[in-house]
Amino acid sequence: MENKKFSGIIIPRARFYLWIIFILVTIIALLCPLLAVPGFLLAAFLVFYNYRTNYARQREITRYIENLTFNIDSAAKDTLLNFPMPLVVLELDGTIIWYNSSLRKIFEGEDILEKTIYSFVGELHPHTLVNDTANVSRDIVINGSHYNVLGNFVKIDRKSDASGFILMLYFIDISELVNLRKKLEDEKTTVAIFVVDNYDDLMQSMTDSNRPQMLAEIDRSIVNWVQHTGGILKKYERDKYLFIFEYKYIKEFEDKKFEILDTVKEINLGNKIPVTLSIGIGINGKSLLENFQQAAASIDIALGRGGDQVVIKNGENISFYGGKTRELEKRTKVKARVIAYALREIIDQSVNVMIMGHENCDIDCLGASLGLYRIVKNRGKEAFIVLSHSNATIEKLLAKIGKQPEYSEVFIGKTEALDRVNGKTLLIVVDTHRPSFTECPELFKFTDQVIVIDHHRRGADYIQDAVLTYQETYASSACELVTEILQYVEEKTKLNAVEAEALYAGIVIDTKNFTFKTGVRTFEAASFLRRQGVDTVSVKQLFQNDLQTYINISNVVKDAEIIGDNIAISKCPPNTRNAQLIAAQAADQLLTLSGLTAAFVLCLVNNEIFISGRSLGDINVQVILEKLGGGGHLTVAGAQLQGISLDEAKERLKYAIIEYMESINKEA
Repeated sequence: MENKKFSGIIIPRARFYLWIIFILVTIIALLCPLLAVPGFLLAAFLVFYNYRTNYARQREITRYIENLTFNIDSAAKDTLLNFPMPLVVLELDGTIIWYNSSLRKIFEGEDILEKTIYSFVGELHPHTLVNDTANVSRDIVINGSHYNVLGNFVKIDRKSDASGFILMLYFIDISELVNLRKKLEDEKTTVAIFVVDNYDDLMQSMTDSNRPQMLAEIDRSIVNWVQHTGGILKKYERDKYLFIFEYKYIKEFEDKKFEILDTVKEINLGNKIPVTLSIGIGINGKSLLENFQQAAASIDIALGRGGDQVVIKNGENISFYGGKTRELEKRTKVKARVIAYALREIIDQSVNVMIMGHENCDIDCLGASLGLYRIVKNRGKEAFIVLSHSNATIEKLLAKIGKQPEYSEVFIGKTEALDRVNGKTLLIVVDTHRPSFTECPELFKFTDQVIVIDHHRRGADYIQDAVLTYQETYASSACELVTEILQYVEEKTKLNAVEAEALYAGIVIDTKNFTFKTGVRTFEAASFLRRQGVDTVSVKQLFQNDLQTYINISNVVKDAEIIGDNIAISKCPPNTRNAQLIAAQAADQLLTLSGLTAAFVLCLVNNEIFISGRSLGDINVQVILEKLGGGGHLTVAGAQLQGISLDEAKERLKYAIIEYMESINKEA
């Protein structure tokens, strides 16, 4: 373009020369009229020649453009008529005004002219298409085939001189792509780990002659359950199996609620306890190794929740199935002894020790903390218990502890704990395994030396990378676990009276006076504490309520709403003093009523909703409250909700209960 402009300056147009000739001829005419005559004739000839040449060129250009326009129009019409993919032209109201033969094949030869497109394909309703700001793009299914519909609006001039639009839609067959994508999804490698989670107790409950038959029967049940998948099943330990299969079978297993859990429990070859199986599954990992790691993490969670269940880990999302069996108490104390020795070694290597329980500390948490404090002090290390504030549940025990000078500087708040912590500090977390539930979650940022001692069923957000974890769901309380550890840390352990009473009180409160989750080892722990000088009357006094508290508990019980004839829901009135304590005790009281198998009580404390759930065992309150972000045990669980009212929380709880009962009915 620039070259043309430049050449136009160097070589002027013909009109410019004609004007020069005319001027020169005019000058000659003034000087010599006779010589001007030939000049004017020559100029006239040049003007005529220039006109004829320009006219001919213009005609040629016009004819070329007309031919080009005709050819383009013909090509466009030919392309439209012979377009290789299905094409339809619509009015903006969805009326079909034209379509090609390829589209007719999609609708199996049916005449669709002047009919609305959405009467055949509901997803192509004009209201949704016209609202699209950009070009149309939809994925639809017609007669079992998948199509990606692309379209654009075309402006046209109508005979009425009013401009309008039509819509052109192109149907791209993506059935093969969809099928390939589904095949890729279905054939993704999935890893599962099976564990017979009560293997040792099961073998001990049988005669020697029946043990091989039992193992063979377990193998047969598992093989029969997985053989139709065409996957790989490999037994790599006496009680563990590795199963690699295709992802498409996950949905089938979920729909059938992993019936293998019930199948193995029906095996009866003289065993005194049922066979229980735990399964951990890892899916959608970036590699086979990542799926295996997710399966290993899932099986840890399943065992930490008491076994007899399936845990599926999909990245950060975790699903649970089963978990209806009560935890079985382990007869051997080997693990308790091993944990005690390991704990002693780790304490000896640390500079100082901080003991931290869950937020809103209860007697079980405080009692276990005091027991661990005694272990640390006996090892000659500096120990602190992180506790920011008291509450109605522990105020009597704290008042008793406060009378002894030894504990004057033991309890520290969050700020002081953050000032004292360092990389060599040992942090012992007791009565919880969730970092967000602890008294001061910020402490985890400053030390990698973390020990977890807990008796709750493991949830999805557990403390990972702990140097030592002692999580036994069969135990009645954290105090029971700590009491067992105390017996093995040193040959002769001597507790202060208040420490022994705190541990005993924790067991009493969590077992509801040795009624729930009470096994042989629970009584053995209580017996040890009794030998340490526990005054049972003094412990009883820790649980005494004043008259007003008793009246409030009675009112909460009186106002309970019964759901499904066997589940009670109640709530503490706002501004109730000691609401959390009342909610817990009211839930316990509701279970003493005939016909009730589960109870939930809600209360409001500092703009936060607390829910206490209790059960006799037929209903899993842990699974129900996990739907609300809580957790706990099959018979004792809790949850905390923020940002909603008490009535809204009650409605959410009802919905969670209904969901749970529907799932139970489906399984039945």
